[in-house]
Amino acid sequence: MKTRLTPFSKFMMIIAIVAALFFGGKWFLENTSLGQKLKAQSQTEETTDEVESPSIPGAETKGSAATDTEATAESNSGFTYVAPEPINGTLKGVVELGASGFNSFIVRIDKDKNWKLVKPEFGNSLVTENMATDDDVRIGLKKYIGSMLDYGVNGKNIHFVVSSGAAKAEVTQKIIKALKSLNYQVNTVTPQQEGALALKCVLPKDYEEEAFVTDIGSGNTKISWISGSSISAFETYGAKYFQNGDDDGKVYNEVKKLASDVPSLKRKTCFIIGGVPFELAKKVRAGKERYTVLKDPKEYKLEDAKAKAGLNIYKGIKDATGTEQFVFDWDANFTIGFLLSLP
Repeated sequence: MKTRLTPFSKFMMIIAIVAALFFGGKWFLENTSLGQKLKAQSQTEETTDEVESPSIPGAETKGSAATDTEATAESNSGFTYVAPEPINGTLKGVVELGASGFNSFIVRIDKDKNWKLVKPEFGNSLVTENMATDDDVRIGLKKYIGSMLDYGVNGKNIHFVVSSGAAKAEVTQKIIKALKSLNYQVNTVTPQQEGALALKCVLPKDYEEEAFVTDIGSGNTKISWISGSSISAFETYGAKYFQNGDDDGKVYNEVKKLASDVPSLKRKTCFIIGGVPFELAKKVRAGKERYTVLKDPKEYKLEDAKAKAGLNIYKGIKDATGTEQFVFDWDANFTIGFLLSLP
């Protein structure tokens, strides 16, 4: 005679089986070597899923999302300014003919002179090392012009500016000649004008009363600040001074002496641009932030001769002014200041 299970008996049997599987599995994980390995592997995978995130483009080091967030917060400590965006602006282009080569910038500028860098291109040339032919110059210039036209810049809105450092080189006439053959005008600037243009581009209105601007170029360094209704600016050694046999100590003392003329009220912050500051900012930039606060000069260890020379200039300025915050602007260039000065 067969005994038929009641529904309640079937239910209790299922509960007993599930309980046996649960406690048996738990005992297996905690009391066998294979179980311990499986448990550890599971925990590792869960931890990885929680912190894994794409690395921030442009960051010097890669890590978890938490690490990148902390780096951004640290880099922006004490400096949270956000530049205003242009509204319905016009695309304009400028090519900088500098002491170390050609750089180009496409910028959108609105009627209120708010601007945004939309396409930079940095390059090196052998022009100022007197190792470029006329054809090299023409080919390089045509490359920049063509790139801007393809991007949508009107030909009449493309400009060429020779930096004051490059203007000192005899071979700069080769550049001017090549541009004239392409029916373009070349704009030359004095060191004082270049310093004023750098200030026009990089110094936010909110900081006009408490900050100054430094542009450390290869051929010279320009320091500028607003003085009443005008701009004060002066020139000193550039980051390639070592090529002329100038002594580090001599340059440091001269830079420090001149930088001491910056008014005390303007020394709270220095907005700094140029090739060597670019290299210094690269070492501490977090993500794609526009503004990076540089470290103290003594915290950098550099091997490149030009970088070491630029660092010596930076140290002279900092020691003279006592400015604690040197802010590098990744988008600014004195030639953009030239565009902003146009009607």
